[in-house]
Amino acid sequence: MAKWGEGDPRWIVEERPDATNVNNWHWTEKNASNWSKEKLTQLLSALEVDESGVGLCRVSAVESIEGEAVANNRKGKLIFFYEWVIKCEWKGRLNGSDDEVKGTFEIPNLSEENSADEIVVEVSVDSSDEFNSEILKDVMRKKGTELIQKQMHTYITCLRDEFAKDMIKPSKQTSGGNINAFQTEGQTKPQPVTKVVQNSSVSSVNGFTAKPIDGKFETTSLKITEELKCTAEEFYRSLTEIELIQAFTRANVVMNASVGGVFSLFDGNISGKFTELETNKVIKQSWRFKAWPPDHYSQVTITLEQKSDCTQVTVQQTGVPKHDFERTENGWKYYYFESLKRTFGFGASLH
Repeated sequence: MAKWGEGDPRWIVEERPDATNVNNWHWTEKNASNWSKEKLTQLLSALEVDESGVGLCRVSAVESIEGEAVANNRKGKLIFFYEWVIKCEWKGRLNGSDDEVKGTFEIPNLSEENSADEIVVEVSVDSSDEFNSEILKDVMRKKGTELIQKQMHTYITCLRDEFAKDMIKPSKQTSGGNINAFQTEGQTKPQPVTKVVQNSSVSSVNGFTAKPIDGKFETTSLKITEELKCTAEEFYRSLTEIELIQAFTRANVVMNASVGGVFSLFDGNISGKFTELETNKVIKQSWRFKAWPPDHYSQVTITLEQKSDCTQVTVQQTGVPKHDFERTENGWKYYYFESLKRTFGFGASLH
């Protein structure tokens, strides 16, 4: 982007009482950097990300805002140049948990070259509770990114409508449509990208790590039904063939998909054995978290129903420790179904 004061000196009109700019013809330039920092801080400091049934995250600090912004009036047209790198801290808690997860996110490409929905949000976590961290990081990566992009849309709109309102009277060209009206015509826009950066202190594959459970406890059951854009055969293979399992778990796997055969997933955090297999229809397992007492297993039944345009998958699990229900349910949703969809294109992401 052009630096502050680098416009053609023949066209820059000094902003002073005796200066004139007839019909907005000359190039006038106004530094928007300080105003932008205040506006961006205001928009991000108030941000909360509430994912119903999962947890709540909020921005705890705006760590840094580096860059600059300039508004220009050239021949009656408003032109904006801005380029920002923003770093923020966030905190969050899962519903029903007192454990606080901390992390950061960075916006590296807030500039006039990108529309609001093309803004990248890089999310990281630095908490030791790996399971909670993975769940809440996923909340920030998805819903958090959407809300951050909306706030950046507000910033771009306010830059035009508030900061630059005294530079030129609004025209039909600038009052609606794409807020980045100054973008080069015919420019090919990149697809929206969300990049996840995982802190080295937290493994990206151990999302099922849980706190040890000791003593007596009550158990309960859960049921989850999903419709996936794949065949029953494709889904069955994804849970029984070691190469496919390694792909969606991104972790070490032990797998013997036969009745009585054992399995170990997510670097040993999930283990058990197969109790029944009906190809492309039913998978039954004795299934446990590493944190559960050594002799306690839940019973999992995965039923596949092939439909005309999808496969309906139903997971029924009994014997789940009652106080570990939410963690277990979220694990199925995010580390099985969501990861399968993302890895193999089995359908739209969970919302």
